[in-house]
Amino acid sequence: MPDIFVNYRTGDGDTAATLIERELSGRFGSERVFRASKSIRIGRAFPQELITAVRRSSALLAVIGPTWADARTSEGRRALDDPEDWTRREILEARDTNALVIPILLGHTRLDRRLLPTELGWLADCQYRRFDNRDAESTLRRIGDDLAESIPQLAAAEREIAASSRPEAQPDSSPGGIRIQHHYHDQHGGVGIVGGDLGTFINHASGQVHTGSGDQHNNIRNGGVSFHGDGNGYLERGDIRNEFGDRRHREDGGR
Repeated sequence: MPDIFVNYRTGDGDTAATLIERELSGRFGSERVFRASKSIRIGRAFPQELITAVRRSSALLAVIGPTWADARTSEGRRALDDPEDWTRREILEARDTNALVIPILLGHTRLDRRLLPTELGWLADCQYRRFDNRDAESTLRRIGDDLAESIPQLAAAEREIAASSRPEAQPDSSPGGIRIQHHYHDQHGGVGIVGGDLGTFINHASGQVHTGSGDQHNNIRNGGVSFHGDGNGYLERGDIRNEFGDRRHREDGGR
């Protein structure tokens, strides 16, 4: 069941209506956004499908371009004055069902109450959003934000889609292992051994560091130290000597 009905006049706002529908479908789910040429299946009764969809929707976006109000019927009559005009009928149906009606004005289009049929005069009082092709991305995002704030089920649908798109850790073939899909690590001090393909890294080490497989011998000072008291504040200066691996081997071969 759709929550959003995209209303437009053929030959006036087709392109913008398609862009809006695709953006909102990606954000909230395709089944929640109705656009006639996308949503009505082949062989279905066109009039009944339109009326049913608009009556079930929580919001109608009326896409209004520069020729929207002046479009003519095949008999030369202004379309907005024709009770059978589908653009007009859909808007009035949404009004009758207390759906949220949002005019989407394309470019520099303006709604002048004096040019509207009496039945549609209220449309000029509705808060609108302006669609500008030069800033389409932010305009589409704002329209989506408006709908998410106004219709709780759309906000919930957006959260569900976001949650389902998050990557999950997959088990590795090694016992108890986890395959790392994203290698982001924040290490402070010392040596870290990270699973996956990163190996061993050293970051801001503040003491002796050994990443090999042998023993580590640290000779920090020569001579003894004698404390009188608890030793607080003691400071000793001297050299540090580090040796790694087998001691005898290093002495024999270290020339």
